[in-house]
Amino acid sequence: MTKESPLAHPRSQVVIDVEGLTKRFGDHLVVDGFSIQVERGRIQGFLGPNGSGKTTTIRMLCGLLTPDGGRGSCLGYDIRREAERIKSRVGYMTQKFSFYEDLTIRENLDFVARIHCLDRRKKRVEKALEDLGLSSRRNQLAGSLSGGWKQRLALSACLLHEPDLLLLDEPTAGVDPKARREFWDHINQLADDGLTVLVSTHYMDEAERCHEISYLAYGKLLATGTVEEVVRGAGLTIWSVSGPAVRELARDLRAGGKVEMVTAFGSALHLGGQDRAALDVALAPYRDRPGLVWKQAEAELEDVFIHLMSQAEDSYR
Repeated sequence: MTKESPLAHPRSQVVIDVEGLTKRFGDHLVVDGFSIQVERGRIQGFLGPNGSGKTTTIRMLCGLLTPDGGRGSCLGYDIRREAERIKSRVGYMTQKFSFYEDLTIRENLDFVARIHCLDRRKKRVEKALEDLGLSSRRNQLAGSLSGGWKQRLALSACLLHEPDLLLLDEPTAGVDPKARREFWDHINQLADDGLTVLVSTHYMDEAERCHEISYLAYGKLLATGTVEEVVRGAGLTIWSVSGPAVRELARDLRAGGKVEMVTAFGSALHLGGQDRAALDVALAPYRDRPGLVWKQAEAELEDVFIHLMSQAEDSYR
């Protein structure tokens, strides 16, 4: 039987409240002073390069990993002293598919329910099949499923015990765009129903579907807030340059080293920096080059992340 959660029903309930979390593996500081608050029914996205501490941070927030420093609570429980009580209320979907490929979808779900000694087992399995649109494939072997359907099975299994918090570790890696959209439709519906979701991702379109995002690099939190707040807080000026001569321009600007950001965006080039005056001075010698069309552009989330990453690399050189 599942344990009753201490959470109240109002949406404003703070589900996660942590301060100064740190974690080391040997001499390597993986997470350095991380703090955050997440409210009930919110989708919190974690972004950053590989090895930035995203997964380690999320696991500490959920009581799955004990921090070396810092304090806080999750689902009303202390993340250090009551980690076991937190774990029982968390659904965890890993990036790697970890179900039995020679069992059917229904058999896999039933097996998970048995392992966790869940009550109302048959009803839970039937509901999971229906909620994720798996009923028509219930007798299909898991090993014969496409990436998108395997993803649905994994999510269904995570939800069998009716958790209060869902942890998704790069859940759509290697999945086609249509399946990714359908997956996120499910996640947004779960959040609307009051489930809190922590998700790590490398996809900008997925980040934009989160209520708030946190960007980490080298174990440090560099930015957090809504997408609009993060983009606005970066204070970037962006020029979009198009035309047949953009490749040559990009090469020359990178060689010159005076422009903070030189990034290809499709057939165009995004040039940006925080100091508008310095950017204008750096770009002035190239303005009259033939075959180029210059246009002021709004900063996008990807611009901000490229900028944050370059800052982090400079700090750790």
